[in-house]
Amino acid sequence: MKMLKKIGYVFAALAVMAIPALAQAGAADNESTVASAEAFRAGMGVLGFGLAAGLAAIGQGLVGSRGAEGAARNPGAAGTVQTLMIIALALIESLVLFALLIVFVKA
Repeated sequence: MKMLKKIGYVFAALAVMAIPALAQAGAADNESTVASAEAFRAGMGVLGFGLAAGLAAIGQGLVGSRGAEGAARNPGAAGTVQTLMIIALALIESLVLFALLIVFVKA
């Protein structure tokens, strides 16, 4: 725990020391700074969506495998398991579509 606290202090000190590096001297070109910030924001949105889609794919795979396993263990409840699995898959997919909507709105 002490090591984690020290690492936190180091990152805080580095963040404070980096603030003067971001200051603009004189009449800097603001348009290029804004354009690069917008490009960075769009790129981070796409990376975030990729992360959301990848993790959702892992979640959907787990739901499918657990659903098949549950139906194999109890064939009498296969219909209920399948219904619950389809609802879970629809909810996971809706979260991915919501993340895509956020990327389109913010980018």
